[in-house]
Amino acid sequence: MSPVNRPPLKKRAAVLLAVTTVAAALASPVTAAAPGAPAPAPAPLKWSNCATSRYPTLQCASLKVPLDHDRPDGRQISLALTRVPHTAARSQGPLLVNPGGPGGSGRTLAGYIASALPKDVAGQYDVIGFDPRGVGKSEPVLDCGAGHFTPVRPDSVPLDEATERANLERVKAFAESCQTKHADVLPYIGTVSAARDLEVLRGALRADKLSYFGYSYGTYLGAVYAKLHPDRVHRLVLDSVVDPAGVWYEDNLAQDQAFDARHKSFLAWVARYDSTYHLGTDPAAVEARWYEMRSALRTTPAGAKVGPAELEDTFMPGGYFNGYWPHLAAAFSSYSVDNDPKPLVAAYEKFGAVEPSAGNSYSVYTAVQCRDSAWPKDWNTWRADMWRTHAKAPFMTWNNAWYNAPCAFWPTEPLQAPDVTNTDLPQALLFQATEDAATPYEGAVSMRRKLAGSALVVEQGGGNHGIALSGNKCLDEKLASYLLTGKAADATCPAQPAPKPLPATRAVPPSAGGAALHGLLGFRG
Repeated sequence: MSPVNRPPLKKRAAVLLAVTTVAAALASPVTAAAPGAPAPAPAPLKWSNCATSRYPTLQCASLKVPLDHDRPDGRQISLALTRVPHTAARSQGPLLVNPGGPGGSGRTLAGYIASALPKDVAGQYDVIGFDPRGVGKSEPVLDCGAGHFTPVRPDSVPLDEATERANLERVKAFAESCQTKHADVLPYIGTVSAARDLEVLRGALRADKLSYFGYSYGTYLGAVYAKLHPDRVHRLVLDSVVDPAGVWYEDNLAQDQAFDARHKSFLAWVARYDSTYHLGTDPAAVEARWYEMRSALRTTPAGAKVGPAELEDTFMPGGYFNGYWPHLAAAFSSYSVDNDPKPLVAAYEKFGAVEPSAGNSYSVYTAVQCRDSAWPKDWNTWRADMWRTHAKAPFMTWNNAWYNAPCAFWPTEPLQAPDVTNTDLPQALLFQATEDAATPYEGAVSMRRKLAGSALVVEQGGGNHGIALSGNKCLDEKLASYLLTGKAADATCPAQPAPKPLPATRAVPPSAGGAALHGLLGFRG
C-alpha cells in the first residue's frame, strides 16, 4: 500500500512447503508457538544508556534472532531495540510499539509513546521500540539500491507505451537489484517472520506476556503475533487498521479510492479559503486547477525536480495528516496563481523527496509486502485494474501502482496470508478515523469482526492516519483507561478541528502533537 505498503514472492523450490508450514502454524496457536525445532531460550538483554535531550531515560540493546525460525540454531540476525523503563512500583510488563510501514523504524517511537502517555500509565510499562528485521539499525540492513525515486521520474500515468515501458523497466530493475543484493535473506523478510521475532523478544525480556501498540501496518503485525501467541498477549492496541482480508493487492486498490476522496477534501478546504489562496470557491474548479498544474509539470518540471509523479509524492502526505494542508495549499497557490514554482519545489523537498536512508525502508516495505501474500504476476491484470480504478480515483492510483509494482516481478514466491481471526485473545482496542485514506475505515470494521470481543473507537469525520496520542483528548483518555485496566467499549469521538491557513496559525501550529507523531510514522506506512 502506499502505506501500508506491500506483498512478496519467494524461493521457488520451497513454495508449497512454506505455504503449508505458515498456514498450519497460524491455524494452531500451540503449534505456532514452537514451530520447527525448539528454540533455545534467548540470552537476557543488556541495556545501555542512549538518552537524547528529548528522551532522557531512553536505553538501547540488541537481540539475536534466527534468520529462519524453523532453524533456530542456524544463522542469526540482530534487532535494534530501545526502552523507556517503567517507574511504578508495580509493572504491567513490556509494551512493544511499532510505527507501521512495513519498513518503519520504531526505536524513537518508544520515547514518544512513553512521553505522550499520562505519567501514571507510562510508568507502569517498559515501553519497547524496535527496528524489525532488515530495518534501520537492525542487521543485516536491506537496501536494494539508490536512485529508484530520483527525480524527474516518468509520469506515473502511462498515457503511452513508452511511459509504461519506462516505469516497468524501473520496477523490474528494483526487483532484480533486491535479488542480486539480498537473495539470502529475502525469503525471511515478511510479517510472519517479524511476528515470530516478537516472541523471541518476549523471551529475552523474561516476560510472561507482552502488550503491543501498533499503527498502520503495525496493526497487521500485531494481529499476526496475537494469532500465533494469543496466550502471550496482555494488551493489544491497533490504530489506523489494515484490512486483513485484503493484504496486500486489494488493500491497495481500496486505498487508491480513499486517497482520492481525501484529496478532494483537501481541495474543498482550499476552496473554503479562497481569500487566502485565490484558487476559486468551487471545489471542482480548484480540482481542475490542480490537474492543470499536473499537466504543466509534465511539460516543464518545476526546478528540474517536480514532474507529475513528484507532484503526487508531494501532495500524498496531505492524505495522512491534514496539518500539512496549509503548506501544500500555499505551494499550490504560488505555482498556479503567482507563477512561482519555488514554494512547490520546497514542498517537494519537505514532503515528497526520498531521503537516502529511505531506500532501506522502501526495500523492506517491498520485501515484506511481496512476501506476505500473492500478487498478480500478469501485468495485463495490473493494467486493467489500475485503469479501472484510475477512472474513478485519478489522484494516486497509478503512483501507488508503480510503488508496489516490483511485487509483480519479485524473485521469491509469496506465502499464504494468515487468517487472523482470533477468539482466544483478551479484549483488544482499535482506533480508526472514518475518512482515513491510508487504511480505510472498512478495514477496522473487518479487523474488529475477526478479533472477538474487541472494542472500536471511531474518530467521526477525522481523516488523519494515526490518531491516538496526536492531540485528540477523547481518544487519548480511552487509550489510557484501556492500558490501565484492560477494559474498553465501542465509542465515538469527534474529530479535531481542521487546520487554518498559515498566516492565522504561525504562532501556534495546528495539532503540534499530531505533527510530532506523524513525523515518526512517516508516509506510505
